[in-house]
Amino acid sequence: MPQFVIEREMPGVGSASPNDLKAASQTSCNVLKELGPEIQWVHSYVTDDKIYCIYRAPSAELIREHAERGGFPADSISQVRTVIDPTTAE
Repeated sequence: MPQFVIEREMPGVGSASPNDLKAASQTSCNVLKELGPEIQWVHSYVTDDKIYCIYRAPSAELIREHAERGGFPADSISQVRTVIDPTTAE
C-alpha cells in the first residue's frame, strides 16, 4: 500500500500538553475507524509548529478526507517513493 508524508502546519503544537496530544490522537483514531482498514496512521513527528505524519493509504484523497473529517490541516501530502537509511550506503 502506498505510504505518504503529511505536513500539518499547527503553530505552537510543540508546546501542546500530553492531554491535548492524546485528544487529537483519539480524534484521529476515531475517524480512521469510520473510514475503514484501507487507511492506517503509522506515526507522527511533532515539531515546534508542525506535525509530520506517516500514513498508509490507497490515495491522497482518502488522507484528505481523514483530515477534513478530523478537523486537521493537511497542508501537503506527498507519496513516499522509496526509503533510504545508512544501510543504503553499504
